[in-house]
Amino acid sequence: MFRCGIAYHRCRWIAPLILLFAIIFDIIAIAATSGWVEDEDARSHYASMWKHCRGRNKDWECKSLMELPWAQAVAALMIIGLIILIVAFIVSCVALCRTVNTTLLPIIGGLLLIAVILQVIALIIYPVKFYDLIFEGHYDYTWAYGFGWGATVLMMGCVVLFCCLPRYEDEMLGLAKTKYFYSSA
Repeated sequence: MFRCGIAYHRCRWIAPLILLFAIIFDIIAIAATSGWVEDEDARSHYASMWKHCRGRNKDWECKSLMELPWAQAVAALMIIGLIILIVAFIVSCVALCRTVNTTLLPIIGGLLLIAVILQVIALIIYPVKFYDLIFEGHYDYTWAYGFGWGATVLMMGCVVLFCCLPRYEDEMLGLAKTKYFYSSA
């Protein structure tokens, strides 16, 4: 009557979709101009990946962070991670959406692992250097910084997924009998 099992053939469509969401999250994090961090009192100081601004209401004085080497490194790591993520997404669509090509799946997992490492480094460098050089009080991280971590977490999950999927090629193609976790009589 009631049966639970894993439908591996659905992974063919879900994995590229998760990568698409990771791309969207990464673009939001990189393109956000409202800031990655902001101070808690009346928003008189905020900083994005590209610049930091001080002021009140309509009187803002903004300075580019791209003059600082650590900010250049953060921007480069995030953009390179996004490019690798886009390449992995394209390869995953080729490998999974038409026919299942399991030889490409570990390559996709490796690309995603490289992108994860780059973005984790960038997302750790930013707050450390921000607090060293610009810190003046209590700051909160905004949704844009959270989208950067969200994309990275999605990519970490896909690394595991793409590294494990080649073991289940028959299940993804629908050639194997479904294995049920629970079956009631």
